[in-house]
Amino acid sequence: MEYFDLYDIDRKKLDRTIERSEQVPKDTYRMVIHVCIFNSKGEMLIQQRQSFKKNNPNKWDVSVAGCSQLGENSRQSAEREVFEEIGYKIDLTNTRPYFTFNFETGYDDVYIIEADLNLNELKLQYEEVQAAKWATKDEILKLMDEDKFINYYKSFIECLFEMKNYRGVLKK
Repeated sequence: MEYFDLYDIDRKKLDRTIERSEQVPKDTYRMVIHVCIFNSKGEMLIQQRQSFKKNNPNKWDVSVAGCSQLGENSRQSAEREVFEEIGYKIDLTNTRPYFTFNFETGYDDVYIIEADLNLNELKLQYEEVQAAKWATKDEILKLMDEDKFINYYKSFIECLFEMKNYRGVLKK
């Protein structure tokens, strides 16, 4: 069984946990992460979810996504999920998320990293991932139009590609 820590509105960890299958109680929040890996050509590594997944089977997704587990901070969750899902070890020590999105029941920290990974060397987690490939922004948007990609806002994908080399919202 997987358990999650719960947080208050100010993102302070509460002395409460829930099991993954439980609904997040009112006025508490959970933490999830997304890690978007770009290569030096500006393509994003995307993964295809397994056909037997309950949510979004066979759909393509950003490089890695997952939930923080009991006792983990955001960075630890991101490092663990990347290693579990694609077999790549990252070190996010002293790294902050590029973005944090708030959603109804939680916080979503988004990390962006650059790495020229060899697809043949990835170790895809059978329970989660059936395939991985590099894709341009236009290729991802086309997959979205064809309902073959997780139903994110297109502006989220566009923002990832726009901001991958920058921090903050002001142009320099």
